[in-house]
Amino acid sequence: MNIIGLPTDYDNYIWVIRSDDANVREAWIVDPGESHRVVPYFQENQLSLAGILLTHHHYDHADGIQDVLKALGDASVVSNPRGPYKHVTYPVLEGDKVQVLDKTFEVLEIPGHTHEHVAFYHPEALFCGDVLFTAGCGKTWTQSPKPMAESLLRLRDLNDDCLIYCGHEYTFANINFAAIAEPDNEAVQKRKQEVWEKTKAGIPCVPERLGVEKQTNPFLRFDTENLKETLIKRHQSFYNFKLDSNANLYATLRSWKDSLDKTGILESGLD
Repeated sequence: MNIIGLPTDYDNYIWVIRSDDANVREAWIVDPGESHRVVPYFQENQLSLAGILLTHHHYDHADGIQDVLKALGDASVVSNPRGPYKHVTYPVLEGDKVQVLDKTFEVLEIPGHTHEHVAFYHPEALFCGDVLFTAGCGKTWTQSPKPMAESLLRLRDLNDDCLIYCGHEYTFANINFAAIAEPDNEAVQKRKQEVWEKTKAGIPCVPERLGVEKQTNPFLRFDTENLKETLIKRHQSFYNFKLDSNANLYATLRSWKDSLDKTGILESGLD
């Protein structure tokens, strides 16, 4: 499996799944939020479209689908049919299998960012859209914190060597927040330096091994002893009741990062 990331105008990645065999001309697309980069890529490499995997309905993941199909020919659009996107032609739900070239992906329902969000999982690759990011996670928009917390912890249970292919490149800001949330985490400090060097050089930080995320991503660690204690103390400084669930721990962590996102401090430090 050969996975190529095409950056978009929205700081997204569109992922193209190709075979390791260069003679195989079929390829799949994951979350084409626009068409003007992925269509030329297919044409220049003389690829035919085998299908599209869609993790959720947001415009920056789905808006390019119809133009892609018009340019490259009809193909299955594989996604959860219970969302607002109405052009799903291959509906899938929890536990379903999708054959992508010579690999079989399992469908995981991971609500939280949107109610219908799914991931496509193979032991070598996880296409997780906007639920799990490198060193961070997506926002919780209209749902309670509980589904997102449960989805993140579910992804944490997957194998360490799986590479995560998320929807956005926010690694630099995310790891800066991780260093604030867990200042004594040596793995975070090491990764922060590595991310700084890559970002400075214009090298993508996606994909990353899930095992690295488990060590350094606070949104996979909010129930661990040290970070949990930090979140409880932070929460108690604002509210007069105790955190008593993973959902509340996640919500406190998410609120903390959101507040820092607004200041711009997490994006600083590249000059």
